Amino acid sequence: MRYPRERVDEVRRRRSELENNLIDAYIQKRVSRREFMRRGTVIGMSLPTLGFLATACGGGDDDGGGETTGVGGAQSNEATTGEGTTAAAPKPGGTIRVAQEVPSTAVDPVLVQDSGGIGLLSHPGEYLALSGQDLKLQPVLAESWEPNADGTEWTFKIRQGVKFHDGTPMTAKDVAATINRLADPANKSNALSAFAGVISKGAAKATDDATVVVSLDAANGNFPYYLSSDNYNTIIIPAAFDGDWEKTFIGTGPFKLDKYTVKQGASFVRFEDYWGEKAIPDRVEVTLVEGEQQMVTLLQGGQVDMVQNFSASSGGQSLLDNPEYNIISIPSVAHRLTHMRVDEGPFKDKRVRQAAALLIDRQALIDGLFEGRAQKGNDSPFAPAFPSTDTTVEQRERDVEKAKQLLEEAGVGGGFAVPWNVLRTAEVPDMAQVMQANLKEGGINVELVIQDTATFYGDGQYGSSPWLDSIMGTVDYGHRGVPNIFLVAPLTSKGTWNSAHFKNPEYDKLVTQYIAALDVDAQKEVSGKIQTLLLDETPTIVPYFYDFLAAQRQNVTGGRVTAMSHVFVDRAGFTA
Repeated sequence: MRYPRERVDEVRRRRSELENNLIDAYIQKRVSRREFMRRGTVIGMSLPTLGFLATACGGGDDDGGGETTGVGGAQSNEATTGEGTTAAAPKPGGTIRVAQEVPSTAVDPVLVQDSGGIGLLSHPGEYLALSGQDLKLQPVLAESWEPNADGTEWTFKIRQGVKFHDGTPMTAKDVAATINRLADPANKSNALSAFAGVISKGAAKATDDATVVVSLDAANGNFPYYLSSDNYNTIIIPAAFDGDWEKTFIGTGPFKLDKYTVKQGASFVRFEDYWGEKAIPDRVEVTLVEGEQQMVTLLQGGQVDMVQNFSASSGGQSLLDNPEYNIISIPSVAHRLTHMRVDEGPFKDKRVRQAAALLIDRQALIDGLFEGRAQKGNDSPFAPAFPSTDTTVEQRERDVEKAKQLLEEAGVGGGFAVPWNVLRTAEVPDMAQVMQANLKEGGINVELVIQDTATFYGDGQYGSSPWLDSIMGTVDYGHRGVPNIFLVAPLTSKGTWNSAHFKNPEYDKLVTQYIAALDVDAQKEVSGKIQTLLLDETPTIVPYFYDFLAAQRQNVTGGRVTAMSHVFVDRAGFTA
């Protein structure tokens, strides 16, 4: 029998320099156990290896990160979901009924851009990896991955024995074709916003049936997240996909399509040739509705068993403390971003933008809209949950007098009026009303223009989208395992979601450095500079990062969600 030290040395001899740097950081207590586990999965280390090293090396403090791999959230009403569930085991068979938002676009993996589409992709589709609530990456269709020395190339080993719903085998060629289809500007993929500056058309190559090599435009230490459930367009579909996905919903997931009716609903049946553990329920029936309130009403009326999501301010208060429902609550980095155009109008002066941010009562928003189920935002994408966030950067708090002083210095002390385009989703209209009152105290009078999804986003292009063209506007950003997309798409000079029209060369440079960093220490060196710069420039207001809430009936267990709005019911069933 070998001593643990010898086993550790043996394991380390097989590790790359990057992996050994992470192990050293853990031993030296520069990263916690949670971050060691999370970061290890990003660079391709297996969970068994990470678990052994975490125990044998005994470095960073155990901050509760654990080593579970479940994607469900903790349920506040007596049960938990995900790995280590304490609820009664579900009975096999039956039909699980789910209520979720209506997609705003055709249900096509290339085009999907909202929670409605994400929910429907969840049942038939699968990703190379799943980004769990603990921000760890869990292998799904990719069994492993690893970068080259500088993070400009990543190699993925593809799971074998997987079939599409039509019975054809999935190979590395299908994976490469999926990635290249999304990266090709000619397809107008929604994923282009995430891929911009990361990969280009033709970046992925299948070197054999089980290996895909992706060449990046620039070094990226978090690249596997771009091909995970974080980038929800990246479900793997056949290389021969013809562009009309709604006919088949073809994928490799535990359920295959039975019937789909546009804007009404869909039904799925168990895929008997699924590569993994077969789904527990026989069927899934999805009802599509407009808004969370309708989902809550259907659940309360016994017409569905589970709802995709709800918020405390959208009629969901009645669910939170009711023992008839199990609440799935997931801490997330999802947030609402309010932009202020820096290139024209009253917000062109950064002092006006700073004043607007100083007028917002963040704690009141958290208490009133979420009953405390949120964390303060500091007007940058760096949420408290991200390990690379520099928590020493001072939190911006409400200061009405300082805001008024800044407005005077900017020459608008007498006040001004401006329209504010707001997406009608979840608690956002309520948030806007509270912020409207906050802003009025400083003399900033905003006229709320609340718009449905289709109107607000338009075609998602500059010059024809209220989202991207308005002087002031608010959009929702879903959960991600790393902040890269939040840093690039809405805020870099060439960002595809840059609704503030913010162009700052120093910011662009810092973001490039952050993304290229292959370890947390290097990321933290840059993140504080980014946070400080954004507090000074204030192109956007991020008042909070909120917990993601879903619910299922008390006699249903095993339903899981992600804070990205995925709904997984393959392990769901009835307990009675």
